[in-house]
Amino acid sequence: MSDDKAYSVAKRPRPSKRRFYEIGHSFNSRPGFQVLDESVFPPYRERRLPASMPPVPYMFDKSDGRLDYDLALCFAWWLVSDRTKTVFERVDPEAFVFVPCDVRVPRGRYHGPDYWVCDVVRVLDALDESASSVSIGVQDDVRCINYGQKYYTLISDFKLAFREAAIGDAHIFRMAYNDLTVICDQELKDACKSAGLKGIRFHDTSKGLF
Repeated sequence: MSDDKAYSVAKRPRPSKRRFYEIGHSFNSRPGFQVLDESVFPPYRERRLPASMPPVPYMFDKSDGRLDYDLALCFAWWLVSDRTKTVFERVDPEAFVFVPCDVRVPRGRYHGPDYWVCDVVRVLDALDESASSVSIGVQDDVRCINYGQKYYTLISDFKLAFREAAIGDAHIFRMAYNDLTVICDQELKDACKSAGLKGIRFHDTSKGLF
């Protein structure tokens, strides 16, 4: 009698595809802050935020709206809380530039947490155009900063797929040809949720934007 045993070969599970999300600020209510001196920001055509900027003067006023946002819109950038900055730097430190805010209040001195103007400075050409549902055009308006360049239009039920090889180890990036759209992966989303951050919206890019 043979002592040989029959072994079944277990199939290795296929690695799951990374999930990606459009990340931005929520629109739940009006924020209670305003920039006191917009001249500190670079011209719009430069778009990306230089790390050498002076502190941005902000007025926080509870009578104007809520102050407990961890992420809010600031022109083409974000206003983020200190704990948001901590999460972002822990997950993907090379993706961001942070400029400190000089926070003021209508009466007395501000004694709350620090705030920062945040820019996602990584831009990746990672869209899988053949697997996505987007409108692709070439800018023909000479007044636009991207004149003569390709651009993506993301509206309605448009869906996005990405080439993971082009993303690599990155956890957050702006889309080339539509750099107002910021994309993050599941790891960064989970980190934000675990930290209890408020005012951040995530939308699964495989299910359509907006």
